[in-house]
Amino acid sequence: MYNFDQIIDRRNTSCVKYDNLVNVFGSTDILPMWVADMDFQVAPEILDAARECCEKGVFGYTFRSDKAKQAFADWVARRHGWQVDTRWLLSSPGIVTALALGVRVYTEEHDKVMIFTPVYPPFYAVVKDNNRELVCSTLNVENGHYQINWEDVEKKLKNGVKLLIISNSHNPVGRVWTKEELTRIGALCLQYGVTILSDEIHSDLALFGHKHVVMASLSPEIAAITVTMMAPSKTFNIAGMMNSVVVISNPELRRPFEKELLCLHLDLGNIFGHVTLEAAYKHGDAWLDEMVRYLEKNILFADQFLREELPSVKMILPEGSFLLWLDLRATGLSHEQIQEKLLHEAKLGLNSGTDFGPEGEGFFRMNIGCPLETVKEGLERLKKAFK
Repeated sequence: MYNFDQIIDRRNTSCVKYDNLVNVFGSTDILPMWVADMDFQVAPEILDAARECCEKGVFGYTFRSDKAKQAFADWVARRHGWQVDTRWLLSSPGIVTALALGVRVYTEEHDKVMIFTPVYPPFYAVVKDNNRELVCSTLNVENGHYQINWEDVEKKLKNGVKLLIISNSHNPVGRVWTKEELTRIGALCLQYGVTILSDEIHSDLALFGHKHVVMASLSPEIAAITVTMMAPSKTFNIAGMMNSVVVISNPELRRPFEKELLCLHLDLGNIFGHVTLEAAYKHGDAWLDEMVRYLEKNILFADQFLREELPSVKMILPEGSFLLWLDLRATGLSHEQIQEKLLHEAKLGLNSGTDFGPEGEGFFRMNIGCPLETVKEGLERLKKAFK
């Protein structure tokens, strides 16, 4: 029904993924498969909503309407079985902004904030840039599967951690945390008085039968210590609209967060962000379901290609999202040597694994949220450089 095979030329549109290549990779003749936005055209209902807004020709101050809030509430009830009150919803320009606000609101300088690593680079930045103490718990890899090191987690939580930031689903390793895992995290945080910032931006992109579980849906007690952050940006490829949703059921947590939003004048948002959010959550089900099936096809193609054509490059089948965590350690090359070959021989732009922490040495992240022909081209370039 939808044409996810369509190649869209995104160059010369001030697009970070394509037009910032020279600043990131030092060259423009690179196939960009790095930054986490997709190359698919958005759902037609989103385009229609943006056109209708545009045709009015007036773009004044705006805010998230009650209809848009209800569209989100209906979406999470429909897709995740999570019942939310629209009075719990706050607006933020983006989830990274919301994470930084959460660090500032719920901790003081030099307080301990814990993350699971390797992880999305802004998790480090929002802690360090706000002069908090970063506490890392490294995920274990068991039989090609990333797992939480429970002994390490509890040891560190009981040692004065004030805030836990979790990536659910986890970027970059592709884990969709199970209900049992999240419940155990929640119980530990309750036990040791730790507030949770749950980044659930990839929540709608669970793959291969895996089911996303909202942290705050587990129990009223866990909800009371959890700040949930979601957005239509990854799901519907509208990251440029700069619009995300922060859900806080506990008024004791919600009031100071809202105060900080108002203090920094970050509450209004932009008109196109609001209308596209509403359209996406009202009408996006069919597009999303078909797009997820397309992502699964891309991932299975990549998995088979690597096993058959390039066995020195391993990948763990992701449980969620459109990002592959590629393990190139078996090539026998150093991380720097791998990066040089990627840039100068493969002409391929991937995210360096070390950006996600020292555990990413020898790993690179590949974005396959693009037409299958682009995936094929990227893998052929990889094969040419490392065969």
